[in-house]
This record gives sequence, C-alpha cells and structure tokens, in this order.
Amino acid sequence: MDCIALHILSPEGTLLEKTVSLVTLPGIAGSFTVLKDHDALVTALEKGDIRYVSEGKEERIPIRDGFVEVRNNQVNVCVEV
Repeated sequence: MDCIALHILSPEGTLLEKTVSLVTLPGIAGSFTVLKDHDALVTALEKGDIRYVSEGKEERIPIRDGFVEVRNNQVNVCVEV
C-alpha cells in the first residue's frame, strides 16, 4: 500500500498522527491532494476540511487556517481549528 505519514498539530496539541494513502488539503490557491512521492511543498491553508483516507475509510477534520509541509512522504500540518 502507498503510505504517507500525516501529522496534524494545533496550538492545543496533536490532533492526528496516522498513516494514510492520500490527504486532500484546502490550499489558498485551491484544494490539492497529496499522494505517495509528492514533490516537496510548503504552503498556506485556508478554511475548509482536511480529508484523508486510511484503511479505505475517508475522514475529515475541519480547520480555520494553517500551513502544511510535504517532504519525503510526510505531511506535517499546523492548523487552527
């Protein structure tokens, strides 16, 4: 299975640490999806849902805004919820 390490943090603490097959984020230039071996990226996020798929099940986390770093099959997200 194609795996990505997803870490979502907020000022209150860790919201999620999970291995996922994909994650879709609400970028400021539009929503985008990260799959395994995605190019390195740092960008701002806007209000919307972070959607991810783990073990075939889609989950969502609503956010107000934040930032994301994608590198080496790791997606690190800092958000306000």
